[in-house]
Amino acid sequence: MIKVSVMYPNRKDVKFDAVYYKNTHLPMVLKLVGSALKGLELDLGIASRTPGEPATYVAIAHLKFDNVAAFKESFGPHAETFAADVKNYSNVRGELQISELVTF
Repeated sequence: MIKVSVMYPNRKDVKFDAVYYKNTHLPMVLKLVGSALKGLELDLGIASRTPGEPATYVAIAHLKFDNVAAFKESFGPHAETFAADVKNYSNVRGELQISELVTF
């Protein structure tokens, strides 16, 4: 299993509408990607390791797929749609990382 993490950096000038992201963008992703998506989690940053400092990322979405091919086949055809929606919730582009998911 793999995890695709989309991480939105938290800087002073970043705008991020968590309500829109949670209630509109992610449901759109769920619908379009379909059954290839095996799980979805959303982390909303509240703090960092240093007390009083903001979180490194304002939000991180974690999408789980069986493998990289399943991700590319289900996500790829809709990538432009997802990218076009970013302007509706943020002024930064998310950083994407694909990881092998290891559980204990």
